Amino acid sequence: MKLAGITALFASLAAAVSVDLNQRASPLAVAIKVVENSVVQATVTNNGKTPLKVLQAAAKVPFDGLRLQIATSGLTEDAFKTINPGQTISVSWDVAEVHDLSAGGAFDLLTTGTLSYAEADSTELTGTVAFTSNVVTASIDGTAASNVRRAFHDNVKRTIVQSDCTSTKLTATRTGESNCRAFAAAASTAALSGPAAKMVEYFKSSTTATRNTVAGVFNKVATECGSTTSGVSKTYCSDVLSSCSSGVLAYTLPSSSLIVNCPLYFSALPAVTSTCHAQDQATCTLHETTHLSQIKGTTDQGGCYGYSCVQSLTASQNLNHADTYALFANALFLSRL
Repeated sequence: MKLAGITALFASLAAAVSVDLNQRASPLAVAIKVVENSVVQATVTNNGKTPLKVLQAAAKVPFDGLRLQIATSGLTEDAFKTINPGQTISVSWDVAEVHDLSAGGAFDLLTTGTLSYAEADSTELTGTVAFTSNVVTASIDGTAASNVRRAFHDNVKRTIVQSDCTSTKLTATRTGESNCRAFAAAASTAALSGPAAKMVEYFKSSTTATRNTVAGVFNKVATECGSTTSGVSKTYCSDVLSSCSSGVLAYTLPSSSLIVNCPLYFSALPAVTSTCHAQDQATCTLHETTHLSQIKGTTDQGGCYGYSCVQSLTASQNLNHADTYALFANALFLSRL
C-alpha cells in the first residue's frame, strides 16, 4: 500500500461570528472520495450554527500542485463564499496531475491543512484552524495516470514560453527579485550568527543545525533572486494557469519551477514595506522562491499566512513553511532601518 498525502489549501476562512476556532472544535467537516481512477472529490460541510465565509481562491486549484500566496489584508467581500449551516460545497481535482502515480496500484489518499479565518463583519484574517479528512483507497490505473500527468505538464510547457513581463510589470518584477536577493542575504547572515531570540521567535529553535538549515535556504534564495536571466525558475506576469483569483498575490508550481506574479502583486503590494510583518513585493518573491523544489520545497501548511499563524506552528513545520522565511527576512530588514 502506497500513501499519497495531499496537503489541501481549500481556502482562507472568515467566520461570520466572533469565535476563537483555535480553542474550539472546527465547525467544518472535510471528506474526500474517489470519483474515477485518479479523480478525487472533496466536500466541506458547515456543521456549525452560523454561516461561514470561505475564501474562494483555492476552489479551482489542485491540492498539492500550486502554492498560492494569499493577501493577509485588503481582502474584499467578492473573495469569499458563504457556507450556511448544514450546507456542503465540493471541489474535484485529478491527483495524477501533480503526483507521479504511474506505478499504479493501491494508494491511500487524505487531505490535511490549515484554514485562516476572520472576525465577524471583517475580511481581515485573524487566526487559523486545522483540519484532516478521512482516508480513502484508490486503485490507480498507472498508464491512465501517467497520461494525465504528461498532458498537464505539456500544457504548462506550451503556456510558459510567453515573455509577458513588460513595461512597469517588468520593472516591478526585477526590483522584487533584487530586493529578494538583498533580504535573503541579510537573513542568511542573521540566521548563522544573529540573536538567538529571533531564531526562536520564528523557527522555535536556535540550535546550530537549525541555524545552518535556515541559512542554507536563504543562501539558495539569494542566488536564485540574484539574476533575472538565469536560475532554476521562470517568472511570469500573466496568469498562465488561471489561478489568480481574488486575494491571490502570486503562485508557484514547484514541479515545473514556475512562478507567477498575479495582478494583485503589482496593484496591492509596495516594493518594500516599512511595517513589521506586512506583505510587500520583496518578501512575496522570497516566499514564492522558497517553494521551488531546488531551493527548499516549502509548503504553506495548507493555508497558513501571517505572523500569528507562524507562531502556531511547530519547529519542524516552521522549517518547511514559506511565510516563516518571508516574515523572518522582513523583521531582519526592518530591524536594520
